[in-house]
Amino acid sequence: MPTYAYACKECGHKFDAVQSFADATLTQCPECGGALRKQYGSIGVTFNGSGFYRTDSRAGASKSSDAAAKPAATPAKSESKPTTTTTTPASNTN
Repeated sequence: MPTYAYACKECGHKFDAVQSFADATLTQCPECGGALRKQYGSIGVTFNGSGFYRTDSRAGASKSSDAAAKPAATPAKSESKPTTTTTTPASNTN
């Protein structure tokens, strides 16, 4: 059965009530007899594991999406200095 949060409009008293879906909404504060209002918050549901995402239902999508998600490997930079060649002028023997 779901748990509903209520707050009194008059005294500010806050409490939770476990009620069936078929039960009527509470209207009277148990502390002061004032009017109540339901409080709505974030849903306490978390979807974990496989099967909850769009790509989980596709057979080949996991391999292609993994490759697309990872950046391409960059080649390692060489730290060695480039070699330079010096040419010597040929001796002219005439």
